[in-house]
Amino acid sequence: MNKIEGKSFNDGFKFGYHAGAFAEINFNKKWGIQPEVIWNQVGGLPSNFKTVYQSISNISISSYFESDNVLKLDYLSIPVLLRYTTAGGLLTFNAGPQFGILLRQDKTLLQNGQEAFKGDDVSAVAGLQLNLLMLRIYGRINFGLKNLNNIDQTDKWKSQQLQLGVGIKL
Repeated sequence: MNKIEGKSFNDGFKFGYHAGAFAEINFNKKWGIQPEVIWNQVGGLPSNFKTVYQSISNISISSYFESDNVLKLDYLSIPVLLRYTTAGGLLTFNAGPQFGILLRQDKTLLQNGQEAFKGDDVSAVAGLQLNLLMLRIYGRINFGLKNLNNIDQTDKWKSQQLQLGVGIKL
């Protein structure tokens, strides 16, 4: 579940998907790092976004919206998480930064220079992971730290995500 926080967006969360790969690099039995590469959807429910920004002719915003006027952004996210595993190895606590790159492959270089959203994002991530043999079940929260508004500075837009996932350690 995710949302874009700001005056131009409603407070509700929107469902999205994420998929990717991870590595577990342990320093000892308790501490390690977990780098990941994830494709994920970030979006929101605009309130007065189109009304406020439609009049700006050099900003292309229509490509960000699905047919039901829900904002949808695809990101390549790279979290680098510090891991702390409890005794017995059943639970792992994760925390660290996440760097995101906005994917817009259907745009030309000129059009990308006129985007309403900045091309990158930085978030703080914290979560809990259940380790069952090769199976990983996790929940985490991501707080956007960077303003995504590339139009003006009157409204700050930040991403928030609640992620639930299942992974397999090979």
